[in-house]
Amino acid sequence: MSEKGVKMNAITHNILVKWFCKCVTYNTLINGYCKAGNMGEAFRMMDELGRKGLKMDTVTLNTILHTLCGEKKLAEAYKLLNSATRRVYIIDEVSYGTLMMGYFKDEKPDKALEVWDTMKEKGVLPSIVTYNSIIGGLCQSGKTDQAIDKLNELLGSGFVPYETSYNTIIHGYCQEGDVEKAFQFHNKMVENSFKPDVFTCNILLRGLCREGMLEKALKLFNTWISKGKTIDTVTYNTLISSLCKEGRFEDAFDLLEEMEEKKLCPDQYTYNAILSALTDAGRIKEAEEFMSKMVEMGKLSDQSSQLGKGQDDGTHDNPEGSDSSSIAYSEQIKELCSQGKYKEAMCIYEELTQKGVSINKSTVFSLMDGLIKRRKSTSKAARL
Repeated sequence: MSEKGVKMNAITHNILVKWFCKCVTYNTLINGYCKAGNMGEAFRMMDELGRKGLKMDTVTLNTILHTLCGEKKLAEAYKLLNSATRRVYIIDEVSYGTLMMGYFKDEKPDKALEVWDTMKEKGVLPSIVTYNSIIGGLCQSGKTDQAIDKLNELLGSGFVPYETSYNTIIHGYCQEGDVEKAFQFHNKMVENSFKPDVFTCNILLRGLCREGMLEKALKLFNTWISKGKTIDTVTYNTLISSLCKEGRFEDAFDLLEEMEEKKLCPDQYTYNAILSALTDAGRIKEAEEFMSKMVEMGKLSDQSSQLGKGQDDGTHDNPEGSDSSSIAYSEQIKELCSQGKYKEAMCIYEELTQKGVSINKSTVFSLMDGLIKRRKSTSKAARL
């Protein structure tokens, strides 16, 4: 109007204000329905918004896309994005990035790449956040080589990658079991000013240990320390766990002692790794002694019942590999423990051990936990 020389009066201003208020009201309501998980009402409001000639803003569009992707309604999210394009809504890199990540989480990386290509075709420029999202998604999908292509594209666009971008790719190669490529990429990036941090070290250590290259992992660890680099509890836990799996308990205990000297407090995972390995090796007496010692030193609490459960080493009880008598005895021991009859449970356990009957790991830990609780209550009574 101004360009045509037409002056705006009070009526014109009021019309614009009223239109804007209506848009804001609808967008606010749609946002609210999305956050409440009421997508049916959100879509109803969106249709009403369109019928009245009002426009949905980008934030609201992205909220709906995010909600749909979170509910794994990717077909609806894709349809909405296409219809938004036809309705000339403003779509940004967040809109496309949200749908891309939805496809990655649903293990459909090819669909995610299609959305990426569409975004580029539409002239929507990805931000560094969008680049990091697709790099992370590709690495998690086992397509780390393609993630490298996106990293090169990122560099070509004049962006400076985050340190996490490099770590994500290193982790991707390690997850694929290609530790050699992980180190090649690491070394190349170091030449280009990448400064590895403790996360980088831990990723590489875990990758080496997972592939059975424990000696190389220890060498990397010692090199890292000699250079005065930062290490943390995860660093030690990774090595302690691997040493225990190989039966190198003395070396594991040495690292545990070194860890404590450096004021890096061992956590539940540290003790879990040692206890699980001792139990798997059939060294139950040593596991009991270690656990009791840790309790006396105040290193473990009554939460010790969680030890041996859900450890990230892939070891779990295997009912299929046990005979029916073993399972029955295990259940009997657990039942006695739940009733506080630890002495009877221990008698059954010792009898089974002498007969060579195997008892699953969770039962052993239930028994250990019960004995420790009994010892703590006895000590408390003696003090009274």
